[in-house]
Amino acid sequence: MSETVNLDMLVVTGPTASGKTGKAVGLARAFDGEIISADSRQVYRGMDIGSGKDIEEYGEVPYHLIDIAEPGEVYNLYRFLKDARHACDGIKKRNRLPIVCGGTGLYVESLLRGVDLPEVPANLKLRESLKGKSLDELTDILASMKTMHNTTDADTAARAIRAIEIQQFYIDNPELAAPAMNPQPVTNAIIIATDIDRDSRRRRISQRLHKRLDEGMVDEVKKLIDNGVDTQQLINYGLEYKFLTLYITGVISYDRMKTDLETAIHQFAKRQMTWFRGMERRGFHINWLRYDMPDDEFSEAVSAIIKQQT
Repeated sequence: MSETVNLDMLVVTGPTASGKTGKAVGLARAFDGEIISADSRQVYRGMDIGSGKDIEEYGEVPYHLIDIAEPGEVYNLYRFLKDARHACDGIKKRNRLPIVCGGTGLYVESLLRGVDLPEVPANLKLRESLKGKSLDELTDILASMKTMHNTTDADTAARAIRAIEIQQFYIDNPELAAPAMNPQPVTNAIIIATDIDRDSRRRRISQRLHKRLDEGMVDEVKKLIDNGVDTQQLINYGLEYKFLTLYITGVISYDRMKTDLETAIHQFAKRQMTWFRGMERRGFHINWLRYDMPDDEFSEAVSAIIKQQT
């Protein structure tokens, strides 16, 4: 029998390969919840193996914000916040618990912080003026426009240009940007994070990468390209889709792809941990629980945390 929990939101986050999805599914069963994915790439149809959807783990548990966009589309923070809040409202109307699960720190923190973004249109003139600039040059421009709390906005030239575009919109339209500058945080929320040591995390990342390659990750990306998805957009999605596209298009060898991708995923996990530690410094209380706890013990520990903190 599921336990009734009086929360606006339960968040399950943590670095890649730390078993978040399985833990979130267990909590959904324990607390009569539905899962809202907070993963920037699982929104895309056909990007299954590379994004680690692991749909089979959900079983009968309802999930949201997976397979809601076409590959090649640009899905951003504005769309995520709009979709996540819509899903959350529907879950609450069904008297169930919204469980936000994912490792995209910007999405998780912005949702908890209550950020309300205006819809920022493309500024083609600005984009043209920034075309050809290096990532370092774009990062410097962005840093001159806002305080850089993280490096997510400048992971790629495309992201940096979009971030500059957004900041310019805020400068030109201060009245529309006001809600984004004055967020209304979610107050009745609890954050759980899967705690995994560095060696275990590195081992699981390597094992998972080899497993995904064996499961046909290369063919998945080939199919996306054959179906007309722009290769540059796939590269912009980063990690698996970046390096597999570079391999498929003949830019790098298979062995180089494997080595560089594995290194990139390890670096990504490190950046995720930096983000979560930054969240704690910015005032968010994160409850860290061992990634390898049995699901029933994990649920019991979360239940105790909820009773203590509500």
